[in-house]
Amino acid sequence: MMLVSVEDYLAGEEASDTRHEYVGGVVYAMAGASKEHNLIALNIYTALRQSLRSPCRAFVSDIKVRLKALHDDVFYYPDVMVACDPRDTHRLFSYYPRVLIEVSSSSTERLDRREKRWAYQTIETLQEYLIVSQDRLEVTVFRRDANWVAEVFNRADQTLSLQSIGLVLPLSRIYEGSAIAPAH
Repeated sequence: MMLVSVEDYLAGEEASDTRHEYVGGVVYAMAGASKEHNLIALNIYTALRQSLRSPCRAFVSDIKVRLKALHDDVFYYPDVMVACDPRDTHRLFSYYPRVLIEVSSSSTERLDRREKRWAYQTIETLQEYLIVSQDRLEVTVFRRDANWVAEVFNRADQTLSLQSIGLVLPLSRIYEGSAIAPAH
């Protein structure tokens, strides 16, 4: 297998219509998202965008997070990201995210809960990592200040707090308009 350099990967991503994640020189094409996935990610992004103040900014889908995992360069595309660190000056990716959110399906849940969770937890600035199910009403929150122990929200009347950015978010808002949205 031929490994791809970081420089070649980044140049290829700018020219490609397909997004690819990068792990230690190996490039993986990403599958397209469903309407549910997209709707849930946009609901979260909209809530973040409305509440965040400078220097924090929210990004959706097309901005990569860059990290080192076991000395390998890694680039992932989180579904939603919040970055607040003034050191984050690269236009294509973030080194210093504060919050990362993956909208998970049955085909991506294992990757999101294992590989990505482990890798994301190595990021010095990351405070919260969320896995939001697109198949059922469920959000799992991992927090640095709670030693990354999972906290699960799965009732329509629950509200979760993203403490690191001061956002309170009802589950009903996350799933609004989706097929699994709570009935009013």
